[in-house]
Amino acid sequence: MVNAPSDEVTRAAHVLSQGGLIGLPTETVYGLAADALNPQAVAAIFQAKGRPANHPLIVHVADAAQVALFAHDVPVFAQALMAAFWPGPLTLILPKKNNVADAAAGGHQTIALRCPAHPMAQAVLRAAQSLGVQGVAAPSANLFGRVSPTTAAHVQEAFPSLLVLDGGACAVGIESTIVDCSRGALVLLRPGMLSLSQLSQASGVTVLSSRSLEGISASTAEALNAQDPAAPGSLASHYAPRARVRLLSAEAMLSRLPDRDVQVVVWARSVMHLPAGVRCVAMPADAARCAHDLFAQLRALDDQGVTEIWVETPPDGEAWDGVRDRLQRAAA
Repeated sequence: MVNAPSDEVTRAAHVLSQGGLIGLPTETVYGLAADALNPQAVAAIFQAKGRPANHPLIVHVADAAQVALFAHDVPVFAQALMAAFWPGPLTLILPKKNNVADAAAGGHQTIALRCPAHPMAQAVLRAAQSLGVQGVAAPSANLFGRVSPTTAAHVQEAFPSLLVLDGGACAVGIESTIVDCSRGALVLLRPGMLSLSQLSQASGVTVLSSRSLEGISASTAEALNAQDPAAPGSLASHYAPRARVRLLSAEAMLSRLPDRDVQVVVWARSVMHLPAGVRCVAMPADAARCAHDLFAQLRALDDQGVTEIWVETPPDGEAWDGVRDRLQRAAA
């Protein structure tokens, strides 16, 4: 027996069906959601965020059956990834059907699709589907380029008049892994908490990255790069707080701190003896826990009114790729 949606979920579904925006919890970050097939509603997302209209959005669907509404070709390796990781923190880029979700796709010929695992997101998607909303475009619910929201309060701070569903703190804490499936090969465009080895094993195909593209033939790399689609969250500078973020080794921090005449707060795994007045917050040694805390911690450190936030560089290894990517963009 399927439980009836709550009044809050029903209200959110009606707002979406009428072309409005809502704050939607997912397991990754909170999204600013609208009907993906309503150009005016999608335009309102771009306007509210201050996001360039040619920067594509991720369309969230209730299940894999809805993919055929948006994509005209779903390769076998993409189907394998859906079977392994949907619902979950994985976005797939696929060839888009003509004249479908053009606004959400930013005018590009590919579409980014994800099936979220958060139970409240699932409830809203299914309730909205019953009202004719076949998919929901939902970038992170923050002003463009700023720190992504992982609680309802973060969203309400940026958009005070928005209907925001409170699904608690996001379990994953950073945006989804994005894999391009549109070029006859699998290419990782944005790391998340799913690793290259996990993706390769599940798909049965070696998933390429910007690093692995360097190891293939020049002609193959050129052909793949020529077809490189635009991807959400791929700008060099992104996820930034007001304070300047510096990504430094523990040694670099210690060597520079005595000479600094700025207000600094440190987020680090290493135990360091810092000068008086410099506060250090412990960074989790586990990559998944660090990802969970990352955006909320950047916000909390920023709220201290410091000039700079110094973050210890994450360890090597693919488990940390998603965290490293977000910190590099925040510091760009």
